[in-house]
Amino acid sequence: MADNESRTPLLSTQEALLSADVAQLELPFMASGGRRAALSAAARQSRLAGRKEARRLVAPRVGRPLEEIELEHGVACHLPPGKLLDLRLTDNRYTIVSVRRGRESYQVRAHRMFAGAEPRLMRALARYVVHNDQRACALLGEFIEQNQDQIRRHMGQARRIVLRTRGRVFDLAEVYHRLNARYFDGRLDLRITWGAARQRRSQRSIKIGTYQVEDRLIRVHPLLDHEMVPRYFLDWIVFHEMLHGKHAIRRVGGRRCFHPPEFAREEQEFPDYGRARLWEKANLDKLLSGEP
Repeated sequence: MADNESRTPLLSTQEALLSADVAQLELPFMASGGRRAALSAAARQSRLAGRKEARRLVAPRVGRPLEEIELEHGVACHLPPGKLLDLRLTDNRYTIVSVRRGRESYQVRAHRMFAGAEPRLMRALARYVVHNDQRACALLGEFIEQNQDQIRRHMGQARRIVLRTRGRVFDLAEVYHRLNARYFDGRLDLRITWGAARQRRSQRSIKIGTYQVEDRLIRVHPLLDHEMVPRYFLDWIVFHEMLHGKHAIRRVGGRRCFHPPEFAREEQEFPDYGRARLWEKANLDKLLSGEP
């Protein structure tokens, strides 16, 4: 439930394409005139093949930043044949790299810190995209840790967030302060709000609760502000997110661990943990349909 939701000299597009493993053209010795003609024909054929390969590997879009195009070409060189890559650079502070894997394509969103990445980082990013490779994940994790200053630099001033705690049925401020006093001795200093209501057709999942580390902010899905939702279930959701405010995110085996053992142990000690999980399982479909 934690928000996951989860960037060195620049390579030119030509250099990135040439970094792929391609067979080299071998020409026999011949007279100078025939040799020039053969070289010219081979060059035209090579340029044509290169253009076709580029179209096959990357998703064409106009008006894109050069560093985004270079990174996309560099990563695309290491993808399986026939796979299309759509890569975009973002300033997302919470999800540094995200991958959506399709049958014929990969959609990748990477933080701008990856702009100008060196070749070995491009290869690691490709292995992570295709195989979710553990060694690649560890290398990417190290790179992200080393470039945390870029995230802070882009953060600027703290965002002004409007808190909406009073709902139609439940008051999140009351829930938060009650749980803080009972289970955390009032020591947590977090903020809480109802999230924005977003209705999507064919929605298969929702984030019932999220915790944003930088803003120390808990968001609760507004679908829970309903008469049919038990108070103990809402309490459990808020308690879970408050635990994220208590326990720092760890890095284990190159991956970020949002639920360390002590987190899971404390959550399971919550008095209504068992029946809250049962209620969620029995009513998940109703929650997704917006009719709990």
